[in-house]
Amino acid sequence: MADPLLNPRTYDPAHLDSESRRLLRATVDFFEQRGKKVLVDSYNDHTWYGDFLDFAAKSGLFAAFCTPAADGAGDPAKRWDTARNAALSEVLGFYGLGYWYTWQVTVLGLGPVWQSDNAAARARAATLLDAGHVMAFGLSERSHGADIYSTDMLLTPDGEGGFRATGGKYYIGNGNVAGLVSVFGRRADVDGPDGYVFFAADSRHPAYHLVRNVVNAQMYVSEFRLEDYPVRAEDVLHTGKAAFDAALNTVNVGKFNLCTASIGICEHAMYEAVTHAHNRVLYGRRVTDFPHVRRELTDAYARLVAMKLFSDRAVDYFRSAGPDDRRYLLFNPMTKMKVTTEGEKVVDLLWDVIAAKGFEADTYFDKAARDIRGLPKLEGTVHVNLALILKFMANYLFRPAEFPPVPTRHDPADDEFLFRQGPARGLGAIRFHDWRAAYDAHAGVPNVARFREQADGLCALLAAHAPSEEQQRDLDFLLALGQLFALVVYGQLILEQAALTGLDADLLDEIFDILVRDFSGHATELHGKAATTDAQAAWALTQVRRPVADPQRTARVWSQVEALSGAYEMNP
Repeated sequence: MADPLLNPRTYDPAHLDSESRRLLRATVDFFEQRGKKVLVDSYNDHTWYGDFLDFAAKSGLFAAFCTPAADGAGDPAKRWDTARNAALSEVLGFYGLGYWYTWQVTVLGLGPVWQSDNAAARARAATLLDAGHVMAFGLSERSHGADIYSTDMLLTPDGEGGFRATGGKYYIGNGNVAGLVSVFGRRADVDGPDGYVFFAADSRHPAYHLVRNVVNAQMYVSEFRLEDYPVRAEDVLHTGKAAFDAALNTVNVGKFNLCTASIGICEHAMYEAVTHAHNRVLYGRRVTDFPHVRRELTDAYARLVAMKLFSDRAVDYFRSAGPDDRRYLLFNPMTKMKVTTEGEKVVDLLWDVIAAKGFEADTYFDKAARDIRGLPKLEGTVHVNLALILKFMANYLFRPAEFPPVPTRHDPADDEFLFRQGPARGLGAIRFHDWRAAYDAHAGVPNVARFREQADGLCALLAAHAPSEEQQRDLDFLLALGQLFALVVYGQLILEQAALTGLDADLLDEIFDILVRDFSGHATELHGKAATTDAQAAWALTQVRRPVADPQRTARVWSQVEALSGAYEMNP
Protein backbone atom coordinates (compact mmCIF):
# COMPACT_ATOMS: atom_id res chain seq x y z
CA MET A 1 0.00 0.00 0.00
CA ALA A 2 1.21 3.53 -0.77
CA ASP A 3 1.81 6.04 2.03
CA PRO A 4 -1.60 6.12 3.72
CA LEU A 5 -1.46 9.80 4.73
CA LEU A 6 -1.93 12.83 2.50
CA ASN A 7 1.40 14.62 2.03
CA PRO A 8 1.26 17.86 0.00
CA ARG A 9 4.92 17.43 -0.98
CA THR A 10 4.07 14.33 -3.00
CA TYR A 11 0.30 14.66 -3.44
CA ASP A 12 -0.99 13.23 -6.69
CA PRO A 13 -4.40 11.51 -6.54
CA ALA A 14 -3.46 9.10 -9.28
CA HIS A 15 -6.64 7.07 -8.77
CA LEU A 16 -8.66 9.92 -10.34
CA ASP A 17 -8.92 11.27 -13.89
CA SER A 18 -6.46 13.89 -15.12
CA GLU A 19 -8.73 16.95 -14.76
CA SER A 20 -9.72 16.01 -11.20
CA ARG A 21 -6.04 15.49 -10.37
CA ARG A 22 -5.20 18.91 -11.82
CA LEU A 23 -7.88 20.70 -9.81
CA LEU A 24 -6.97 18.94 -6.57
CA ARG A 25 -3.27 19.61 -7.06
CA ALA A 26 -4.06 23.26 -7.85
CA THR A 27 -5.97 23.48 -4.57
CA VAL A 28 -3.00 22.12 -2.63
CA ASP A 29 -0.69 24.53 -4.45
CA PHE A 30 -2.97 27.48 -3.63
CA PHE A 31 -2.63 26.81 0.09
CA GLU A 32 1.08 25.99 -0.01
CA GLN A 33 1.92 29.14 -1.99
CA ARG A 34 -0.25 31.19 0.33
CA GLY A 35 1.78 29.80 3.20
CA LYS A 36 1.40 28.87 6.84
CA LYS A 37 1.63 32.40 8.25
CA VAL A 38 -1.35 33.57 6.23
CA LEU A 39 -3.22 30.38 7.11
CA VAL A 40 -2.78 30.75 10.86
CA ASP A 41 -3.06 34.55 10.96
CA SER A 42 -6.32 34.59 9.01
CA TYR A 43 -7.71 31.93 11.36
CA ASN A 44 -6.60 33.78 14.48
CA ASP A 45 -7.91 37.11 13.18
CA HIS A 46 -11.21 35.65 11.94
CA THR A 47 -10.48 36.91 8.43
CA TRP A 48 -13.09 35.90 5.87
CA TYR A 49 -11.56 33.52 3.35
CA GLY A 50 -12.44 35.55 0.28
CA ASP A 51 -9.10 34.75 -1.35
CA PHE A 52 -9.90 31.04 -1.26
CA LEU A 53 -13.35 31.64 -2.73
CA ASP A 54 -11.73 33.74 -5.46
CA PHE A 55 -9.41 30.84 -6.25
CA ALA A 56 -12.31 28.39 -6.29
CA ALA A 57 -14.25 30.67 -8.63
CA LYS A 58 -11.38 31.30 -11.06
CA SER A 59 -10.37 27.66 -11.20
CA GLY A 60 -13.95 26.42 -11.59
CA LEU A 61 -13.40 24.08 -8.64
CA PHE A 62 -16.89 24.04 -7.16
CA ALA A 63 -18.53 24.20 -10.58
CA ALA A 64 -16.72 21.03 -11.61
CA PHE A 65 -17.18 19.11 -8.38
CA CYS A 66 -20.74 20.21 -7.51
CA THR A 67 -22.56 20.11 -10.86
CA PRO A 68 -24.16 16.77 -11.83
CA ALA A 69 -23.48 15.65 -15.37
CA ALA A 70 -27.13 16.21 -16.32
CA ASP A 71 -26.73 19.92 -15.56
CA GLY A 72 -23.17 20.30 -16.84
CA ALA A 73 -23.92 21.20 -20.47
CA GLY A 74 -21.74 18.35 -21.69
CA ASP A 75 -18.60 19.42 -19.80
CA PRO A 76 -16.86 16.10 -18.90
CA ALA A 77 -15.29 17.70 -15.80
CA LYS A 78 -18.73 18.32 -14.29
CA ARG A 79 -20.22 15.44 -12.37
CA TRP A 80 -21.19 14.46 -8.82
CA ASP A 81 -18.43 11.99 -8.06
CA THR A 82 -18.24 10.84 -4.45
CA ALA A 83 -14.67 9.57 -4.81
CA ARG A 84 -13.23 12.89 -5.89
CA ASN A 85 -15.56 14.84 -3.57
CA ALA A 86 -14.03 12.84 -0.73
CA ALA A 87 -10.56 13.74 -1.96
CA LEU A 88 -11.41 17.45 -2.06
CA SER A 89 -13.01 17.30 1.37
CA GLU A 90 -9.83 15.75 2.79
CA VAL A 91 -7.61 18.39 1.16
CA LEU A 92 -9.73 21.26 2.46
CA GLY A 93 -9.85 19.77 5.96
CA PHE A 94 -6.06 19.42 5.85
CA TYR A 95 -5.75 23.20 5.60
CA GLY A 96 -8.59 24.20 7.87
CA LEU A 97 -12.19 23.59 8.82
CA GLY A 98 -13.38 26.92 7.42
CA TYR A 99 -12.30 26.10 3.88
CA TRP A 100 -14.00 22.74 4.13
CA TYR A 101 -17.10 24.30 5.69
CA THR A 102 -17.82 26.70 2.84
CA TRP A 103 -17.60 23.73 0.46
CA GLN A 104 -19.73 21.56 2.73
CA VAL A 105 -22.64 23.98 3.00
CA THR A 106 -22.50 24.52 -0.75
CA VAL A 107 -23.00 20.76 -1.12
CA LEU A 108 -25.93 20.89 1.29
CA GLY A 109 -27.47 23.92 -0.37
CA LEU A 110 -27.41 22.17 -3.73
CA GLY A 111 -28.96 18.93 -2.44
CA PRO A 112 -32.62 20.06 -2.67
CA VAL A 113 -31.94 21.67 -6.06
CA TRP A 114 -30.43 18.60 -7.70
CA GLN A 115 -33.24 16.46 -6.28
CA SER A 116 -35.83 18.81 -7.79
CA ASP A 117 -37.62 18.55 -11.13
CA ASN A 118 -37.59 22.35 -11.34
CA ALA A 119 -35.55 22.90 -14.52
CA ALA A 120 -35.35 26.66 -14.05
CA ALA A 121 -33.92 26.33 -10.54
CA ARG A 122 -31.42 23.72 -11.67
CA ALA A 123 -30.25 25.90 -14.55
CA ARG A 124 -29.95 28.86 -12.19
CA ALA A 125 -27.82 26.83 -9.76
CA ALA A 126 -25.52 25.63 -12.52
CA THR A 127 -25.10 29.20 -13.81
CA LEU A 128 -24.30 30.47 -10.31
CA LEU A 129 -21.67 27.75 -9.84
CA ASP A 130 -20.09 28.70 -13.15
CA ALA A 131 -19.93 32.29 -11.92
CA GLY A 132 -18.11 31.18 -8.77
CA HIS A 133 -20.91 31.46 -6.22
CA VAL A 134 -21.31 29.32 -3.10
CA MET A 135 -24.63 28.06 -1.72
CA ALA A 136 -26.37 27.68 1.64
CA PHE A 137 -28.79 25.24 3.27
CA GLY A 138 -31.57 27.00 5.21
CA LEU A 139 -32.92 24.25 7.42
CA SER A 140 -32.06 24.93 11.08
CA GLU A 141 -33.90 27.41 13.28
CA ARG A 142 -32.87 28.88 16.61
CA SER A 143 -35.86 27.54 18.55
CA HIS A 144 -36.03 24.12 16.91
CA GLY A 145 -32.55 23.27 15.68
CA ALA A 146 -32.89 20.84 12.77
CA ASP A 147 -36.33 19.62 13.94
CA ILE A 148 -37.99 20.06 10.58
CA TYR A 149 -41.37 19.04 11.98
CA SER A 150 -41.49 22.36 13.82
CA THR A 151 -40.37 24.94 11.28
CA ASP A 152 -41.58 28.51 11.80
CA MET A 153 -40.65 29.68 8.31
CA LEU A 154 -44.16 30.44 7.01
CA LEU A 155 -45.21 30.79 3.39
CA THR A 156 -48.45 32.58 2.61
CA PRO A 157 -49.95 32.16 -0.89
CA ASP A 158 -49.79 35.38 -2.89
CA GLY A 159 -52.71 34.53 -5.18
CA GLU A 160 -50.49 34.40 -8.25
CA GLY A 161 -49.05 30.89 -7.89
CA GLY A 162 -46.29 31.91 -5.49
CA PHE A 163 -45.86 32.77 -1.83
CA ARG A 164 -44.58 35.37 0.57
CA ALA A 165 -42.13 33.88 3.08
CA THR A 166 -41.50 35.23 6.56
CA GLY A 167 -39.35 33.68 9.26
CA GLY A 168 -35.83 33.17 10.53
CA LYS A 169 -33.10 30.61 9.99
CA TYR A 170 -30.15 30.02 12.30
CA TYR A 171 -26.74 28.39 11.98
CA ILE A 172 -26.69 28.73 8.19
CA GLY A 173 -23.19 28.59 6.70
CA ASN A 174 -22.45 30.87 3.73
CA GLY A 175 -25.64 32.79 4.53
CA ASN A 176 -23.72 36.04 4.10
CA VAL A 177 -22.75 35.48 0.46
CA ALA A 178 -24.74 32.55 -0.97
CA GLY A 179 -26.03 33.01 -4.48
CA LEU A 180 -28.70 30.43 -3.72
CA VAL A 181 -30.11 29.44 -0.33
CA SER A 182 -32.30 26.34 -0.21
CA VAL A 183 -34.86 27.21 2.47
CA PHE A 184 -37.23 24.82 4.22
CA GLY A 185 -40.59 26.12 5.42
CA ARG A 186 -44.29 25.35 5.59
CA ARG A 187 -47.42 26.83 4.15
CA ALA A 188 -49.49 28.89 6.57
CA ASP A 189 -52.71 27.58 5.02
CA VAL A 190 -51.98 23.83 4.97
CA ASP A 191 -51.51 21.65 8.07
CA GLY A 192 -49.28 18.61 8.37
CA PRO A 193 -46.70 17.18 5.97
CA ASP A 194 -48.59 18.37 2.90
CA GLY A 195 -47.69 21.93 3.84
CA TYR A 196 -43.89 21.58 3.65
CA VAL A 197 -42.07 23.63 1.02
CA PHE A 198 -38.42 23.82 -0.07
CA PHE A 199 -37.65 26.96 -2.07
CA ALA A 200 -34.64 28.82 -3.46
CA ALA A 201 -33.80 32.25 -2.05
CA ASP A 202 -31.05 34.76 -2.83
CA SER A 203 -29.02 36.35 -0.05
CA ARG A 204 -28.72 39.53 -2.13
CA HIS A 205 -32.48 40.15 -2.24
CA PRO A 206 -33.69 43.19 -0.23
CA ALA A 207 -36.22 41.01 1.64
CA TYR A 208 -33.36 38.78 2.86
CA HIS A 209 -31.96 40.26 6.07
CA LEU A 210 -28.61 39.06 7.36
CA VAL A 211 -28.70 39.34 11.15
CA ARG A 212 -25.26 38.23 12.35
CA ASN A 213 -22.55 35.61 12.47
CA VAL A 214 -23.53 33.31 15.32
CA VAL A 215 -20.07 31.79 15.87
CA ASN A 216 -16.77 33.26 17.02
CA ALA A 217 -14.75 31.99 14.09
CA GLN A 218 -13.26 32.71 10.69
CA MET A 219 -16.22 31.09 8.94
CA TYR A 220 -19.58 32.83 8.64
CA VAL A 221 -22.43 30.85 10.17
CA SER A 222 -25.36 33.14 9.77
CA GLU A 223 -28.65 34.02 11.29
CA PHE A 224 -30.94 35.48 8.65
CA ARG A 225 -34.57 36.51 8.36
CA LEU A 226 -36.92 36.67 5.43
CA GLU A 227 -39.53 39.41 5.67
CA ASP A 228 -42.32 39.09 3.13
CA TYR A 229 -39.83 37.46 0.73
CA PRO A 230 -41.40 36.83 -2.70
CA VAL A 231 -41.23 33.13 -3.59
CA ARG A 232 -42.11 32.73 -7.25
CA ALA A 233 -43.43 29.48 -8.68
CA GLU A 234 -40.05 28.96 -10.36
CA ASP A 235 -38.35 29.20 -6.95
CA VAL A 236 -40.25 26.25 -5.47
CA LEU A 237 -38.07 23.13 -5.33
CA HIS A 238 -40.29 20.64 -3.47
CA THR A 239 -43.68 20.59 -1.77
CA GLY A 240 -45.33 18.29 0.73
CA LYS A 241 -43.72 15.00 1.73
CA ALA A 242 -41.14 15.39 -1.06
CA ALA A 243 -39.78 18.47 0.72
CA PHE A 244 -39.35 16.47 3.91
CA ASP A 245 -37.58 13.67 2.04
CA ALA A 246 -35.35 16.19 0.26
CA ALA A 247 -34.18 17.54 3.61
CA LEU A 248 -33.21 14.10 4.95
CA ASN A 249 -31.70 12.89 1.69
CA THR A 250 -29.61 16.04 1.38
CA VAL A 251 -28.14 15.37 4.80
CA ASN A 252 -27.49 11.78 3.68
CA VAL A 253 -25.39 13.14 0.83
CA GLY A 254 -23.67 15.91 2.76
CA LYS A 255 -22.81 14.38 6.07
CA PHE A 256 -20.42 11.90 4.47
CA ASN A 257 -18.01 14.81 3.96
CA LEU A 258 -17.53 15.15 7.72
CA CYS A 259 -15.40 12.02 7.90
CA THR A 260 -12.95 13.16 5.24
CA ALA A 261 -12.67 16.62 6.80
CA SER A 262 -11.79 14.96 10.09
CA ILE A 263 -9.17 12.83 8.34
CA GLY A 264 -7.56 15.85 6.71
CA ILE A 265 -7.39 17.76 10.00
CA CYS A 266 -5.82 14.78 11.78
CA GLU A 267 -3.25 14.22 9.04
CA HIS A 268 -1.89 17.76 9.21
CA ALA A 269 -1.93 17.70 13.02
CA MET A 270 -0.08 14.38 13.03
CA TYR A 271 2.80 15.61 10.88
CA GLU A 272 3.20 18.64 13.11
CA ALA A 273 2.96 16.71 16.37
CA VAL A 274 5.32 13.87 15.42
CA THR A 275 7.91 16.28 14.03
CA HIS A 276 7.81 18.38 17.19
CA ALA A 277 7.98 15.42 19.57
CA HIS A 278 10.72 13.59 17.68
CA ASN A 279 12.99 16.63 17.66
CA ARG A 280 12.50 17.60 21.30
CA VAL A 281 14.85 16.40 24.06
CA LEU A 282 13.71 16.20 27.69
CA TYR A 283 15.72 14.84 30.61
CA GLY A 284 18.46 13.93 28.19
CA ARG A 285 16.21 11.75 26.06
CA ARG A 286 14.38 12.29 22.79
CA VAL A 287 10.67 12.61 23.65
CA THR A 288 9.78 9.81 21.27
CA ASP A 289 12.07 7.43 23.17
CA PHE A 290 9.63 7.38 26.09
CA PRO A 291 7.48 4.21 25.92
CA HIS A 292 4.20 6.00 26.71
CA VAL A 293 4.84 8.53 23.95
CA ARG A 294 5.49 5.80 21.42
CA ARG A 295 2.30 4.05 22.45
CA GLU A 296 0.21 7.21 22.14
CA LEU A 297 1.63 8.19 18.78
CA THR A 298 1.33 4.63 17.46
CA ASP A 299 -2.29 4.46 18.59
CA ALA A 300 -3.00 7.83 16.98
CA TYR A 301 -1.46 6.69 13.70
CA ALA A 302 -3.32 3.37 13.69
CA ARG A 303 -6.62 5.08 14.48
CA LEU A 304 -6.06 7.59 11.70
CA VAL A 305 -5.27 4.92 9.12
CA ALA A 306 -8.38 3.02 10.22
CA MET A 307 -10.46 6.18 9.68
CA LYS A 308 -9.16 6.40 6.11
CA LEU A 309 -9.70 2.71 5.37
CA PHE A 310 -13.30 2.77 6.52
CA SER A 311 -14.15 6.04 4.76
CA ASP A 312 -12.51 5.03 1.48
CA ARG A 313 -14.41 1.76 1.41
CA ALA A 314 -17.68 3.51 2.25
CA VAL A 315 -17.23 5.58 -0.92
CA ASP A 316 -17.59 2.39 -2.97
CA TYR A 317 -20.95 1.60 -1.37
CA PHE A 318 -22.21 5.12 -2.02
CA ARG A 319 -21.22 4.96 -5.66
CA SER A 320 -22.65 1.47 -6.19
CA ALA A 321 -25.96 2.23 -4.46
CA GLY A 322 -29.35 1.92 -6.07
CA PRO A 323 -32.99 1.22 -5.18
CA ASP A 324 -32.11 -2.41 -4.41
CA ASP A 325 -28.86 -1.73 -2.60
CA ARG A 326 -29.08 0.89 0.14
CA ARG A 327 -26.33 -0.45 2.38
CA TYR A 328 -24.74 3.00 2.23
CA LEU A 329 -27.46 4.22 4.60
CA LEU A 330 -25.71 2.33 7.40
CA PHE A 331 -22.16 3.20 6.40
CA ASN A 332 -23.06 6.89 6.05
CA PRO A 333 -24.00 7.56 9.71
CA MET A 334 -21.03 5.37 10.63
CA THR A 335 -18.68 7.78 8.88
CA LYS A 336 -20.38 10.70 10.58
CA MET A 337 -20.57 9.17 14.06
CA LYS A 338 -17.59 6.85 14.28
CA VAL A 339 -14.94 8.43 12.08
CA THR A 340 -15.41 11.92 13.47
CA THR A 341 -15.23 10.74 17.09
CA GLU A 342 -12.12 8.77 16.20
CA GLY A 343 -10.70 12.05 14.93
CA GLU A 344 -11.18 13.54 18.38
CA LYS A 345 -9.30 10.60 19.89
CA VAL A 346 -6.43 11.02 17.44
CA VAL A 347 -6.01 14.69 18.28
CA ASP A 348 -6.30 14.00 22.02
CA LEU A 349 -3.54 11.39 21.81
CA LEU A 350 -1.30 13.78 19.89
CA TRP A 351 -2.06 16.59 22.32
CA ASP A 352 -1.11 14.43 25.30
CA VAL A 353 2.31 14.12 23.68
CA ILE A 354 2.98 17.70 22.61
CA ALA A 355 1.20 19.22 25.64
CA ALA A 356 1.63 23.02 25.83
CA LYS A 357 2.83 23.19 22.21
CA GLY A 358 -0.75 22.45 21.20
CA PHE A 359 -1.88 25.85 22.48
CA GLU A 360 0.54 27.96 20.49
CA ALA A 361 -1.15 30.39 18.11
CA ASP A 362 1.34 29.95 15.26
CA THR A 363 0.75 26.20 14.98
CA TYR A 364 -1.79 24.35 12.88
CA PHE A 365 -2.39 22.05 15.85
CA ASP A 366 -3.99 24.85 17.88
CA LYS A 367 -6.67 25.10 15.17
CA ALA A 368 -7.04 21.35 14.78
CA ALA A 369 -7.61 20.90 18.51
CA ARG A 370 -10.52 23.32 18.41
CA ASP A 371 -12.03 22.41 15.06
CA ILE A 372 -11.95 18.62 15.40
CA ARG A 373 -14.60 18.97 18.13
CA GLY A 374 -17.12 20.43 15.73
CA LEU A 375 -17.41 17.59 13.25
CA PRO A 376 -19.14 15.04 15.52
CA LYS A 377 -21.70 17.74 16.33
CA LEU A 378 -22.67 18.74 12.78
CA GLU A 379 -25.37 17.11 10.59
CA GLY A 380 -26.91 15.41 13.61
CA THR A 381 -25.25 14.62 16.91
CA VAL A 382 -23.33 11.44 17.61
CA HIS A 383 -26.32 10.20 19.59
CA VAL A 384 -28.76 10.82 16.73
CA ASN A 385 -26.56 8.95 14.27
CA LEU A 386 -25.87 6.11 16.70
CA ALA A 387 -29.61 5.69 17.23
CA LEU A 388 -29.98 5.57 13.44
CA ILE A 389 -27.30 2.88 13.19
CA LEU A 390 -29.25 0.68 15.60
CA LYS A 391 -32.11 0.39 13.08
CA PHE A 392 -29.86 -1.79 10.93
CA MET A 393 -28.49 -4.07 13.65
CA ALA A 394 -30.83 -7.07 13.41
CA ASN A 395 -30.60 -7.49 9.63
CA TYR A 396 -26.87 -6.79 9.57
CA LEU A 397 -25.91 -9.31 12.24
CA PHE A 398 -28.46 -12.08 11.69
CA ARG A 399 -30.04 -11.94 8.23
CA PRO A 400 -27.37 -11.61 5.56
CA ALA A 401 -28.35 -11.56 1.91
CA GLU A 402 -26.48 -12.23 -1.33
CA PHE A 403 -25.00 -9.26 -3.18
CA PRO A 404 -22.46 -9.10 -5.98
CA PRO A 405 -19.05 -7.88 -4.79
CA VAL A 406 -18.73 -4.09 -4.61
CA PRO A 407 -15.58 -3.05 -6.49
CA THR A 408 -13.33 -0.10 -5.78
CA ARG A 409 -15.06 2.84 -7.45
CA HIS A 410 -12.64 5.46 -8.74
CA ASP A 411 -14.18 5.64 -12.22
CA PRO A 412 -15.19 9.12 -13.43
CA ALA A 413 -18.94 8.44 -13.22
CA ASP A 414 -21.83 10.61 -12.09
CA ASP A 415 -23.41 9.39 -8.84
CA GLU A 416 -26.88 10.44 -9.93
CA PHE A 417 -28.70 7.99 -7.65
CA LEU A 418 -27.86 10.18 -4.66
CA PHE A 419 -30.38 12.70 -5.99
CA ARG A 420 -33.17 10.19 -6.48
CA GLN A 421 -32.93 8.26 -3.23
CA GLY A 422 -36.69 8.29 -2.80
CA PRO A 423 -38.64 8.28 0.45
CA ALA A 424 -36.53 8.43 3.60
CA ARG A 425 -38.04 5.37 5.25
CA GLY A 426 -37.80 1.59 5.38
CA LEU A 427 -34.37 1.47 6.99
CA GLY A 428 -35.18 -1.61 9.04
CA ALA A 429 -35.79 -3.61 5.86
CA ILE A 430 -32.37 -2.95 4.30
CA ARG A 431 -30.29 -6.13 3.93
CA PHE A 432 -26.51 -6.60 4.00
CA HIS A 433 -23.99 -9.16 2.82
CA ASP A 434 -22.49 -11.43 5.46
CA TRP A 435 -20.14 -9.39 7.62
CA ARG A 436 -18.31 -12.56 8.68
CA ALA A 437 -16.72 -12.98 5.25
CA ALA A 438 -14.33 -10.06 5.74
CA TYR A 439 -13.32 -11.38 9.15
CA ASP A 440 -12.87 -14.92 7.86
CA ALA A 441 -10.54 -13.67 5.13
CA HIS A 442 -8.22 -12.20 7.80
CA ALA A 443 -8.57 -14.91 10.43
CA GLY A 444 -4.80 -15.38 10.46
CA VAL A 445 -4.24 -11.87 11.85
CA PRO A 446 -4.11 -12.41 15.64
CA ASN A 447 -6.11 -9.40 16.75
CA VAL A 448 -8.65 -9.76 13.97
CA ALA A 449 -9.30 -13.25 15.35
CA ARG A 450 -9.52 -11.89 18.89
CA PHE A 451 -11.96 -9.18 17.85
CA ARG A 452 -14.02 -11.69 15.90
CA GLU A 453 -14.56 -13.56 19.17
CA GLN A 454 -16.01 -10.37 20.65
CA ALA A 455 -18.22 -9.79 17.59
CA ASP A 456 -19.57 -13.32 17.86
CA GLY A 457 -20.12 -12.64 21.54
CA LEU A 458 -22.33 -9.67 20.67
CA CYS A 459 -24.46 -11.93 18.49
CA ALA A 460 -24.71 -14.41 21.35
CA LEU A 461 -25.82 -11.64 23.73
CA LEU A 462 -28.56 -10.47 21.41
CA ALA A 463 -29.74 -14.03 20.78
CA ALA A 464 -29.84 -15.06 24.44
CA HIS A 465 -30.49 -11.80 26.28
CA ALA A 466 -32.01 -9.39 23.77
CA PRO A 467 -33.07 -5.97 25.09
CA SER A 468 -36.50 -6.04 26.72
CA GLU A 469 -39.27 -3.68 25.63
CA GLU A 470 -38.36 -1.40 28.51
CA GLN A 471 -34.68 -1.43 27.57
CA GLN A 472 -35.60 -0.65 23.96
CA ARG A 473 -37.23 2.54 25.24
CA ASP A 474 -34.09 3.44 27.22
CA LEU A 475 -31.91 5.33 24.76
CA ASP A 476 -29.02 5.53 27.21
CA PHE A 477 -28.87 1.72 27.35
CA LEU A 478 -29.31 1.32 23.60
CA LEU A 479 -26.53 3.76 22.81
CA ALA A 480 -24.09 1.68 24.87
CA LEU A 481 -25.17 -1.38 22.91
CA GLY A 482 -24.91 0.58 19.68
CA GLN A 483 -21.25 1.37 20.31
CA LEU A 484 -20.49 -2.36 20.36
CA PHE A 485 -22.41 -2.94 17.13
CA ALA A 486 -20.72 0.02 15.45
CA LEU A 487 -17.30 -1.50 16.09
CA VAL A 488 -18.28 -4.66 14.20
CA VAL A 489 -19.37 -2.60 11.19
CA TYR A 490 -16.25 -0.46 11.45
CA GLY A 491 -14.01 -3.51 11.46
CA GLN A 492 -15.75 -5.04 8.44
CA LEU A 493 -15.08 -2.14 6.07
CA ILE A 494 -11.55 -1.69 7.40
CA LEU A 495 -10.86 -5.32 6.53
CA GLU A 496 -12.43 -5.04 3.09
CA GLN A 497 -10.33 -1.98 2.26
CA ALA A 498 -7.20 -3.55 3.72
CA ALA A 499 -7.62 -6.47 1.31
CA LEU A 500 -8.21 -4.16 -1.66
CA THR A 501 -5.17 -1.99 -0.93
CA GLY A 502 -2.69 -4.55 0.38
CA LEU A 503 -2.40 -2.89 3.76
CA ASP A 504 0.66 -3.84 5.78
CA ALA A 505 -0.29 -6.81 7.99
CA ASP A 506 1.48 -5.34 11.02
CA LEU A 507 -0.53 -2.15 10.77
CA LEU A 508 -3.80 -4.07 10.36
CA ASP A 509 -3.00 -6.13 13.47
CA GLU A 510 -2.23 -2.93 15.37
CA ILE A 511 -5.56 -1.42 14.30
CA PHE A 512 -7.43 -4.43 15.63
CA ASP A 513 -5.38 -4.35 18.82
CA ILE A 514 -7.14 -1.01 19.36
CA LEU A 515 -10.57 -2.34 18.38
CA VAL A 516 -10.24 -5.18 20.91
CA ARG A 517 -9.49 -2.62 23.61
CA ASP A 518 -12.35 -0.38 22.49
CA PHE A 519 -14.83 -3.25 22.52
CA SER A 520 -13.71 -4.13 26.04
CA GLY A 521 -14.23 -0.53 27.10
CA HIS A 522 -17.75 -0.32 25.69
CA ALA A 523 -18.61 -3.70 27.24
CA THR A 524 -17.52 -2.27 30.59
CA GLU A 525 -19.76 0.72 29.99
CA LEU A 526 -22.71 -1.56 29.23
CA HIS A 527 -21.96 -3.48 32.42
CA GLY A 528 -22.38 -0.31 34.45
CA LYS A 529 -25.70 0.85 33.02
CA ALA A 530 -28.57 0.90 35.48
CA ALA A 531 -30.86 -0.78 32.94
CA THR A 532 -28.49 -3.70 32.27
CA THR A 533 -29.74 -7.02 33.62
CA ASP A 534 -27.57 -9.36 35.67
CA ALA A 535 -27.28 -11.75 32.72
CA GLN A 536 -26.27 -8.96 30.36
CA ALA A 537 -23.78 -7.61 32.90
CA ALA A 538 -22.23 -11.06 33.30
CA TRP A 539 -21.88 -11.29 29.53
CA ALA A 540 -20.18 -7.90 29.44
CA LEU A 541 -17.44 -9.07 31.80
CA THR A 542 -16.68 -12.04 29.55
CA GLN A 543 -15.99 -9.62 26.68
CA VAL A 544 -13.23 -7.71 28.42
CA ARG A 545 -10.32 -9.16 26.47
CA ARG A 546 -6.65 -8.35 26.14
CA PRO A 547 -5.36 -7.85 22.62
CA VAL A 548 -2.62 -10.15 21.37
CA ALA A 549 0.63 -8.38 22.20
CA ASP A 550 3.59 -8.48 19.84
CA PRO A 551 6.40 -6.05 20.70
CA GLN A 552 8.18 -6.69 17.40
CA ARG A 553 5.02 -5.89 15.44
CA THR A 554 4.45 -2.70 17.40
CA ALA A 555 8.07 -1.68 16.88
CA ARG A 556 7.67 -2.11 13.13
CA VAL A 557 4.56 0.04 13.12
CA TRP A 558 6.38 2.60 15.26
CA SER A 559 9.00 2.90 12.53
CA GLN A 560 6.22 4.02 10.17
CA VAL A 561 5.21 6.69 12.67
CA GLU A 562 8.79 7.80 13.24
CA ALA A 563 9.19 8.32 9.49
CA LEU A 564 6.55 11.07 9.64
CA SER A 565 8.99 13.34 11.46
CA GLY A 566 10.01 16.01 8.97
CA ALA A 567 8.08 14.33 6.16
CA TYR A 568 5.92 17.44 5.73
CA GLU A 569 5.91 20.98 6.99
CA MET A 570 3.75 23.63 5.41
CA ASN A 571 5.48 26.34 3.40
CA PRO A 572 6.03 29.33 5.66
